[in-house]
Amino acid sequence: MFCPRFDDRLKKLQEQNLYRRLQVNEGPQGVVVRINGQSLLSFCSNDYLGLANHPALVEGLKRGAEQYGVGSGSAHLISGHCKAHHVLEEELADYLGFERVLLFSTGYMANIGVISALIGRGDRVFEDRLNHASLLDGGLLSGARFSRYPHVDLDALSASLQEMGESTGLVVSDGVFSMDGDLAPLPALSRLCKSSDSGLFVDDAHGLGVLGRYGRGSLEHHGLGSEDVTVLVGTLGKAFGTFGAFAAGSNPLIDYLVQKARTYIYTTAMLPSIAEATRASLQIVRSESWRRQKLESLVQQFRKGALELGLPVIDSLTPIQPLVVGDSRQAMTMATRLRESGILVTPIRPPTVAEGSARLRITFSAQHEAVQVERLLEGLADAIGETRD
Repeated sequence: MFCPRFDDRLKKLQEQNLYRRLQVNEGPQGVVVRINGQSLLSFCSNDYLGLANHPALVEGLKRGAEQYGVGSGSAHLISGHCKAHHVLEEELADYLGFERVLLFSTGYMANIGVISALIGRGDRVFEDRLNHASLLDGGLLSGARFSRYPHVDLDALSASLQEMGESTGLVVSDGVFSMDGDLAPLPALSRLCKSSDSGLFVDDAHGLGVLGRYGRGSLEHHGLGSEDVTVLVGTLGKAFGTFGAFAAGSNPLIDYLVQKARTYIYTTAMLPSIAEATRASLQIVRSESWRRQKLESLVQQFRKGALELGLPVIDSLTPIQPLVVGDSRQAMTMATRLRESGILVTPIRPPTVAEGSARLRITFSAQHEAVQVERLLEGLADAIGETRD
C-alpha cells in the first residue's frame, strides 16, 4: 500500500529552509498588494507592463463574458474554439510576424505539448541547463534522447550537435532565463541549428512585451525574425497581463500541432473572455512604448544603486534582477526583513535554482516609481546588513 511519510518529508523541507507557504492576495495585482491582511510594496510580480488590472483589460473581459458567457464548453477541436480565440490568434501572428499562432491554456501545457509533438523516440533534444522546468519536462516526456548543455555554452552545444548523426534534433532554450534574467544568444543558436539541420524552439515568456522597440521580445531585440526559429512560444500571463499561452510558427507547423499536440487536443479551451481581454492588452503593448522605456529606466536606476551599495547583482538588462545570496536561510531571512519593512520580495530556493544559488528574485513593473525603487534599495541595504552582522 502506498503510504509515504509526508510528515517526515515536510519536516525535512522545513529543516532545510525549503518549505513553501501559500500567501493570500486580497486584491488586484499592482505595485502595492494586500497579502494576508498586510499592505506591501511588491517587487515579485511578472506583470512587467502593469496591465493585469488595466481598465481596458477589465472592460475586454466583461465584454467577452457578455458575448460568449463564462466557460468555453469544450476543447478547441470540439466546439470550444470561439471567434475571440480565432481573431486573437490572427492578431498575435500579425504582431509577431509569423504565419500563424495557436493558443494554449497555459505556458506549461504549450511547452510540453509542442516539444512532445515535434520530437519523440529516436530523436535528440538539447536544452540549456537553466531552462524553465516546463521546457525540461517537455524534453523528458517527449521520449527523445535528452541532453542538457552548460548554460549558454555554444561550444558544448555545437559538439553535441555534431555527434547527432542521422537523428532529428531540436534545440530548446528560453529567450530570457526566468531566474537570472539574462538573454539566450539567439543569433548564434539560430546559426548552429541551421548548420546542423536542427530545429530551434524558443520560449520567450519573459521577453515578449518587454524587449524590442515594439515589444516583440527576444527575437526583435536580436534583430531576428520568424525565419530564424522553428517555433516561438509565449505566455500571456506576464507582460500581457492576462492568462494562457501560444505557439507561433509556419502554417504547416501549426497545422501539425493541431493534429498532434496532446495538451492542445485534450483540454478545455481558454475562456473566450480571456481572449478578449488579451486583444485589449495587445493593443496597449503595441501602442504604448513608454511602458517599456519606463521599465528600462527603473532597471537602470536599480542596478546603479545596487552596485553602489555593493549588493550581489548579476548581469541582466531585463526586469528580472536577482540578488544571489547562496544560502537558503539567508535568502529567507532577508525576505522576512524586507517584509517587516513593508516590501514583498520572494526568496527563490532549490530546487527552483541550483544548490548554493538561493536568491531574492526582484522584478519591476512599469507601474513602479523611482521613489519606490529607492525605498527598495534602502530596504535591501538594511536587510543584507543585518544578515552579515
